[in-house]
Parts: sequence; structure tokens; C-alpha cells
Amino acid sequence: MNLMMVLEMAAEGFGDRAVVGRRSDALTAARLRDLAAGGAAKVREAGADAIVYLAVNGPAFPVALFAASLAGVPLVPVNYRLGADQLGQLLANHPRALGIADPAQAEALTGAGLSTRTPHEWLAEAAANVPETIEAAETEAPAVIIYTSGTTSKPKGVVLRHENLASYVLETVEFASAGEDDAALMSVPPYHIAAVSNVLSNLYAGRRVLTLEAFTPQDWLSTVREEAVTNAMVVPTMLARVLGVEGDKSVPSLKSLAYGGAKMPLKVIERALGEWPHVDFVNAYGLTETSSTISVLGPDEHRAAVASSDDAVRARLESAGKVVPAIELEIRDEDGEVLPPGAAGRIWVRGNQVSSEYAGLGSSVDERGFFDTRDRGRLDEEGFLFIEGRIDDTIIRGAENIAPAEIEDVLLRHPDIEDAVVVGVPDEEWGQRIEAAVVPRPGSTVDSVALRQYVRERLRGSKTPDYIATWGELPRTPTGKILRRDVVRDLLGERAAR
Repeated sequence: MNLMMVLEMAAEGFGDRAVVGRRSDALTAARLRDLAAGGAAKVREAGADAIVYLAVNGPAFPVALFAASLAGVPLVPVNYRLGADQLGQLLANHPRALGIADPAQAEALTGAGLSTRTPHEWLAEAAANVPETIEAAETEAPAVIIYTSGTTSKPKGVVLRHENLASYVLETVEFASAGEDDAALMSVPPYHIAAVSNVLSNLYAGRRVLTLEAFTPQDWLSTVREEAVTNAMVVPTMLARVLGVEGDKSVPSLKSLAYGGAKMPLKVIERALGEWPHVDFVNAYGLTETSSTISVLGPDEHRAAVASSDDAVRARLESAGKVVPAIELEIRDEDGEVLPPGAAGRIWVRGNQVSSEYAGLGSSVDERGFFDTRDRGRLDEEGFLFIEGRIDDTIIRGAENIAPAEIEDVLLRHPDIEDAVVVGVPDEEWGQRIEAAVVPRPGSTVDSVALRQYVRERLRGSKTPDYIATWGELPRTPTGKILRRDVVRDLLGERAAR
């Protein structure tokens, strides 16, 4: 199986349909296939064993993805925000790669010995080298290698094989199901799994996909209107910023908005549902290791939760929905025993789209083929999945394990709090202290003593933060994940000054 199958089906099924880019210069499915063939020819000519992509999102990215697939080498999209040392260590893993980099990043690739071109040069080369025929390489090489964000540990290269990604697409998307005028707006960087999965799923559906090189809420809104965007994907911080724009926030063409990548604050999604009642909201939970989405909270569940007077049903608005049909999921305790509904533990998953493989480290599944996501969660009686955060984020205070997400949820319900994070910081007596940083809503002030009392009234005393700092913003990755190591470092710095 090769990902080129997706592009071949699109080119044969609706070759004249625009599938990549803005309406003014969009690539058709047939043209994308030609450019992929031209790019693959250049990869083979160079004797490259990978394509390293160190640039913002745009038409060059899907061309690189399919060129790599056709040439039988992996695409390695790299975080262009990495420091020089981290980037150098990563590039050392791919010394024979062909490089694609924005001008500002090109020196890093050439300095590592890679033959490098800009996205514009890459597209021009691909266009100038389209062969009459080219066969997909028969190889065991991965389709994509994505390096994890490393917010709690050193980044690892997640190996996604053709069968993993193809399985995700074939199991979740109906071929040619989109209308000819449908358009999807992507606002995540190319080194995020959502960028890869959205290229594949939108192409398979026949939907044009376009990107924002750099997100601003004003640009997002204007792009949705100008390009008549029908589908979009954002991370929670992006949605909050869009809703915070003064003035016109109308999005008449928008039919569906998917969100994920980090926890969505309840009041943000409630406001979005009220602001855009015509939009179908979808919460998608997944990991790089699972080739994207493994559970979904769909539009009907969103609306049912908001309309219900049943607290259990309303609570599902904070869930990740139900597991998709192709995935098996278990909640286990630390001894590996499967837990019943309502009990929280580790989330384990199994399915053809689950890679669980790391470059240089091999596979990471148990004897039954299940992968430990290292996320903590629980299932309710109806099968709705609730994510409680990373196992690595668990605070151990004395002998008690405390999930930061539980305390963060309480803080985020306070009317004066815009954003919040809870972490464990070293403590000689308890092992870890519970500390928090909050961002007030514009125009609001926060009394930390009163806020601690607010938490204490809703949770027991052992879960009340010992200290709450007020900050202007929280450190996050471009995909919305909080950089908890940075939070701990800064809170320790504040402690030293107290």
C-alpha cells in the first residue's frame, strides 16, 4: 500500500477539480499528481533517502508528501521554531535527505550538508521535471516521520507507515464526498499530524485545502469569507482569539469547524456554539502515533449537551466523544487491569492506523498489540471518553496522585479567568506542591486568596493550589499545548523572589 493511491484515485475520479491552494492559483488533482511525479524524479536523481521539510505550510507541502511517497522515501516535516542545537541533532538523523526550507531556515539545512531549495524553487523544479511515466517505488520505508513536540521529554521520531495513514483515511472518509465548491482552511504547521492527515482526508473527499502561513484571528476570519471556506480546523487558543475579535465575526460559508490538539475551555466552546449556531462543531482527539483522530465528539453531541438539563449529558461537551469504529480502546490501571466505566486510568488503543513505532527504537505495543498513549482518561457509561491529561503531568503530593486537568477545569470556570495551568513543583515536605498560573479575562483582576478559596469550595483541600500566579499569557506551542516545563521553571523563579 502506498499513499499515492489516494492521489491517483483523486486524479482519476475528479482530476479537474481544484484541491490545493487559494482559488486564484489552486492546483487541480491532476496537476498535483504531475508535480508529485516531478518531485519524485528529483528525489531519485539526487539519491536522497528522505525529504526534510523546514518551511511553513502551503502547496509545496502536499507536493513534497506525495513526491516522497512516489519515490519511496519518508517525508520529515520539521519544527521551524526549534533552537539551533535541537535542529542540528534532528538533522543529523537524515544526512542524505533532500531539503526544502524557507529562506530564513535554508542555512540550517545546507550547514547540515543537505541539498536545499525554497518551496518556490521546489515547485518550479517539480514542474520542470514531470516524467512521462513513473512507478511508485516498492519499499519498506515509512511514509512520514514526525518528531514529537518534546514538551515533557526529548523529541522522538514517530514513524508513520503508508498502511497507518491509508487506514485512517479509508476508515474515516467517504471518497469524493465533498461538494465541488467545498474548501477547508488549515491553520496548523506542517510538522503537526493534523497537517498530514488533513491533506490526505480532504484530497480523498475532493475538498480544496488551503492554509494560513501565520495565524491571526483577523486573517482567519477574512480568509474564511474571501475563500468561501466551508470546513476549518483550529486549536482551542485560535478559536478563543477569533471569538475575541471586536466587530464582525460572521462566517456565513462555514459549515463545519473541527478542533483539537489541546483541551478546549468549556466557556469558549459554549460561546462558539452560541455565536455560530449554523456551524457543526467537531472535537477530534488523537495523537501523532495514531495517525490523527481516534475519537470524535460530533455536531449532534455538541448541540445535545448544550440543550440538555441533565448534568451528565451537559458534561459531555468537555469530552472527546466516542471512539471511531476502527479503534479499540481500553482504560487500564497501573497493573494493566482493564477498568470499568467511570474509573480513570491510562488510555490504551489498538488499530491499523496506530503506529506505535519510533525511529531507532522500534515498536512500543504490548503482547496484545495495544499502545499506551500515556494519556489519562475515563469512559462514562455511554462510552464517551474524558481526557484528564498526560500521565507525565500527574502531580504526586504526598501519597496522592492528582490530575492537573481537574483543578484547571475549576479555575477555567471562574468568570474572571481566561486561561489556566496547574503543575507540580518540587517540595521537600510533600514531594510536590500544587501551583498554578492564570490569565485574567480582559478588564478583570484576580485575587489569588479568593481564587484559592473558590477552588477549595469545589474540590477538597489537598487539591487546592498552594500558590496561584497571575500572568499575561501562558507559554504554549503553536498547536496550543502548554509548555509545562517552562511553567514550572518560571514558577520556581517566582518562588525564589517571594
